[in-house]
Order: sequence, then structure tokens, then C-alpha cells
Amino acid sequence: MSPDNTIQVTITQKQQRYMSWTTDVLVYIVVLNLFVEFVDAIIIDSFWISILTAVLLKALLDIVIRLEHRVDAFFDKLGGSFFKFIGIATKLLILFTSKLIILEIVNIVFGEHVQLGHFIDVLALIIAMMAAKAIMVKIYKSLGETAPSVP
Repeated sequence: MSPDNTIQVTITQKQQRYMSWTTDVLVYIVVLNLFVEFVDAIIIDSFWISILTAVLLKALLDIVIRLEHRVDAFFDKLGGSFFKFIGIATKLLILFTSKLIILEIVNIVFGEHVQLGHFIDVLALIIAMMAAKAIMVKIYKSLGETAPSVP
């Protein structure tokens, strides 16, 4: 241990990716099942299928987020207020259409075993998942802050 009572730990990218996926999927399972419990339009046949749905949603949301970051980087590289506006409009288009695409992919993969409701239900579900993930990240980061040394 160092003099300030902290331990230096190195985390690899593989470990970080594993923890991200594990935490996100567990959070998504909880959020999904809360929505199944309290929103009549959202129906999932079994807990097992909710786990598979959470994994699929995690993969799809990661793809959407990566796409948003690439679009952001592309238009930032071009510079100027016009391209900034086009970049924002493109990101909004991606945000809007991605929810419809996610809804359709879930429908193709799980058929009648999973019904995520309509666009508004999917939007609320994804916002809740992202909010829950953000809360988990905030807690995780706050636990890593250096505490004052104890004499």
C-alpha cells in the first residue's frame, strides 16, 4: 500500500469490457423486468428470454452509440457551424430511427415471445436503461475517488 492508503491497480481493456457488459446486461435485465411488471404494453414470456433480450439490447445500443460517436467525429473534423448543425441533425436522425430498428430486430429475433410495445414504450425503456447505466457509472466512479488519508 502507498502512504495515502490507496492501492494502484491496472485494469486491462478486456477486463473493462467484461465488467461493462456484465454490469450493463444485469442493469438491463432489471429495467426490462420492471417494465414488464409495470407497463402493460411490454411483454416478455420468461425470465430467460428477458436475459437474452437484455444481451441483444446491449449489443444494439453499443452499435448505435459507436455510430453516433463516428458521426460526431466526422462532422467535428469538418468544422464550421454548418457541419455542426448537420452533425446534430444526423445524430437526432440516428437516435430516432435506431429505436425503430431496435424494435424491429427484437421482433425478428424473438417474434411473439417479446413485445416491447410501441415507439414511445421503447423510447422510455431505452432512456430508463441509459439512465440506470449512468447511475451505475456515477456510483462506480465515486467509489474510485481518493479519500482523505487517515493519520
